[in-house]
Amino acid sequence: MELLKVWGISSGILLLLIAHTQTYATTKYPSKPVRIVVGFSAGGPVDNISRILSKRLSEKLGQSFIVDNKPGASSMIAAQFVANAEPDGYTLLMVASTHAINPSLYKNIAFDTAKDFTAITFVAENAFVLVVPKDLKVNSLTDLLVLAKSNSTPLNYASAGVGGLPHLAGELLKLEAGIDANHIPYKGASPASVDLLAGHVSFMVNNMQSALPYIKDGRLKALAVTSTERLSVLPKVPTFKELGYKGLQISGWYGLLGPAGMSPEIVKQLNSQITQILKEKEVIDQIRSDGAEVKVGSPKDFSDRINNDLIKWSEVVKRADVKGQ
Repeated sequence: MELLKVWGISSGILLLLIAHTQTYATTKYPSKPVRIVVGFSAGGPVDNISRILSKRLSEKLGQSFIVDNKPGASSMIAAQFVANAEPDGYTLLMVASTHAINPSLYKNIAFDTAKDFTAITFVAENAFVLVVPKDLKVNSLTDLLVLAKSNSTPLNYASAGVGGLPHLAGELLKLEAGIDANHIPYKGASPASVDLLAGHVSFMVNNMQSALPYIKDGRLKALAVTSTERLSVLPKVPTFKELGYKGLQISGWYGLLGPAGMSPEIVKQLNSQITQILKEKEVIDQIRSDGAEVKVGSPKDFSDRINNDLIKWSEVVKRADVKGQ
């Protein structure tokens, strides 16, 4: 104590400093591995982006961020798992736009999409592209609509599954353009693309990751994109907006959630770290290779987007009379 007096430090202040240090040591985040739950199978865009992010978070924060795939029920199995987890920041959920569509399609969901999660951050967003097989005798959106209206039987169009954005985009196209077409749902974009390439279906609104390789090698023709502006990867392909269909300005998104009640300090830290990661050129290039673009924003920005999309897609589902499976 004599030495403390020489330094001008009282025993009371020392005890406070020790207590503060001990508290920090016990609450420092993360102090153990963090699980990022993904409601989709390995190899798809949500999984790929989750793995890009988890790798860099592990490197930056010195703890493992582990991707845990829990596919099924239109990603709702994963969402329910995280909604029921402790809000300590060690169980997180990577979601896609489907998260805000599901409540309009399915009854008796075991969680509240608006209330049972903590928004952390946007990660990326993506546009979609309307494609047809190379042998279909159409070269523009106008050609496709003329064919649909003149055909004696409705055209068939594919999607990666009921209720996803590609399906809803197809239904919106029918409504906006006044055409009839039969929806053929598949279990994922890959089998849908196989049948499209073979000409078993006439068109599809697909994600860029799945469609771009086939567009580049000439096996699919791109007629329009859902982005607000033309895409750098497809500069010659017009937007639906340019072609007079403003309602088909659609972008999907990916983002990170946690259970409701997470510490604001942990949310702030994760948002800050991920925002920094998303500015790295290598990460930007990796996300672009999956057909998406980096998107950053505050937790409130992400929460607002989810709430706005809950309203938007509810109206579209009712208007198109889409039923969940």
